[in-house]
Amino acid sequence: MQRITITIDEQLAQELDSLVAARGYQNRSEAVRDLVRAGMVHTNSATTSPDCVASLSFVYDPTTRELPKRLARWFQEHHDLCVSATRVSLDHESMMEVCVLKGRTADVQAFAEKLIAERGVRHGRLSLLPASIEVTKHAHGGHAHAHEHVKV
Repeated sequence: MQRITITIDEQLAQELDSLVAARGYQNRSEAVRDLVRAGMVHTNSATTSPDCVASLSFVYDPTTRELPKRLARWFQEHHDLCVSATRVSLDHESMMEVCVLKGRTADVQAFAEKLIAERGVRHGRLSLLPASIEVTKHAHGGHAHAHEHVKV
């Protein structure tokens, strides 16, 4: 480990101490390490990695003409990208959906951008993590098969 020294204003130091207490960190250093890691992932977007895992969350109006059908068709056409999705009704005019995606970074980004741009989708955010996706063959209990291993 390397020791570094940073200077921050009093208000930011108080906010850091509040974060340390709220999340149960042992000390400021642990909190700062986590914040730096998160900032590095955010700043050095996953676009530098050919593969990624991602979460896509979006809020939409299900009463928008044909939107639920368009979304269903879009997910069906890209079933290889979507690992899991859950939908929650927020009120009579709003649904929130959260999806776990994996695949080629360019494909995941294009999928999310098109979906977020659909008429009736009010808010959307994609969070990418660079990953290495490898297909490996091995046996579990004598049954040989191939499946993906994702390393983040």
